[in-house]
Amino acid sequence: MRLTSSLSKRCAWVRLPLLVTALAMAACAAEPPLDGEVGPEADFLGERSDALSTRVRLMAANITSGTNQSYDPGHGRRIMQGVKPDIVMLQEFNYGSNSTSDIRAFVDLAFGAGFSYYREAGAQIPNGIVSRWPIVASGEWDDSSVSNRDFAWARIDIPGPVDLWAVSVHLLTSSAGARNTEATQLASFIDAVVPDGDYLVIGGDFNTTGRSESCITTLQNEGIVVTSSPYPADANGNANTNAGRTKPYDWVLADGDLDPFETAVTIGGSSFANGLVVDTRVYSPIANISPALSSDSGASNMQHMGVVRDFLIPDGGSGGAGGGSSSSSSSGSGGSGGSGGGTGTATVFINEVLANEPGSNPDGEFVEIVNIGTGTAAIGGWTLADSSATRHTFPTGASLAPMTAVVVYGSAAAVPGGVSGAVGASTGALNLANSGDAITLRNASGTTVDTVAYGSALAAQDGVSMNRSPDLSPGAQPVLHNTLGGSSSPGKRVSGAAF
Repeated sequence: MRLTSSLSKRCAWVRLPLLVTALAMAACAAEPPLDGEVGPEADFLGERSDALSTRVRLMAANITSGTNQSYDPGHGRRIMQGVKPDIVMLQEFNYGSNSTSDIRAFVDLAFGAGFSYYREAGAQIPNGIVSRWPIVASGEWDDSSVSNRDFAWARIDIPGPVDLWAVSVHLLTSSAGARNTEATQLASFIDAVVPDGDYLVIGGDFNTTGRSESCITTLQNEGIVVTSSPYPADANGNANTNAGRTKPYDWVLADGDLDPFETAVTIGGSSFANGLVVDTRVYSPIANISPALSSDSGASNMQHMGVVRDFLIPDGGSGGAGGGSSSSSSSGSGGSGGSGGGTGTATVFINEVLANEPGSNPDGEFVEIVNIGTGTAAIGGWTLADSSATRHTFPTGASLAPMTAVVVYGSAAAVPGGVSGAVGASTGALNLANSGDAITLRNASGTTVDTVAYGSALAAQDGVSMNRSPDLSPGAQPVLHNTLGGSSSPGKRVSGAAF
């Protein structure tokens, strides 16, 4: 049983940090640390904190259409383009001639040229995985119950210290007993191969006729994944996923390490607390998942509905355990934060601000804070305020590594897929005025680290942020992002490149 064994095997991963965290918190209560100091205790505290996190959108997709169990007709491809998953577990992964160049072209078109993929070989209706982040290992486990596909798996280097294993499955239609045999075999592969310390998701077409079918019970009882309700549903509350919308065929199942990080799926102004079943016939406004069309989910021979779940996963952005501590002052525009690891000085400032969010949901406002120095900054207790009030306080032990950004959104639910190092404002809102405002970053002692004041001209365009120019230049005047290229670049350089 994978989850049970993890309790003993993961002592070095979980219990020791928790013990160190508890001791560190006790020490902090007895003797508050000097502002700017960061040491091993703070690094442990920051490693699994909410200070830095990445929204990861996971999708199960058996959404081929037409007569060839293929994505050629374009209906399923448009749905995935509109939903924008970070990692998708595909079934019936056929396109064009199925040559390497055709599959690569499909991935580029549906997801983007930077995405990685794995597709099992020699299968009539292969399973596969497509990922925004690098696939560092992949392969297939034999499904001895069927001859035209196997279990495809990929180990993915998501942001942070923990890898994610994604498994794409397509179980048999023949009987519940046959599906349970497949689930039992899958569980044995996972137990033997997937490290207890890594995250796991199983996604795909289970062909299950009910939520308590034996294959689902087996995966739960074996400690492989969490299968309990609530379940993803469409805009009308229907959680069934087959073409007729009467049976729960398709699942995105997370293990006990990943499942607690689930967050609402947010698209435009719509939020789905338990995940989304994507049926374009009932989704509104359909423009929010463009280029998907209202008719796509009802296309001829459309297999099923896609299933989407979002997770806000800690990045572990502490920059590694410090080998000592040092401190430096924090003042003025583009101030220095504390440095860790015994060497280097942090330089922390506000680099980008989006005051006029896309659409009309102010949760999409954000402030990007960067550290371009050579030392880690201890930002626990630092605050972010507008001209009226403090809007966010970083938690105890939070730290910001060199050449790293943290992006504070109005709400964690508004963090877009693929944005690394993001967190929702601790007060639940940023309340940045489009008519002009001042944003101030202060350290734990209340000293101003940096301030950005802006007028209405820099908040005049929906979805267009203001960015220091030149980019990453403390003290430089902000300009509209589209004068530098693109509308915004949260968590990245203005060019869109990673830090």
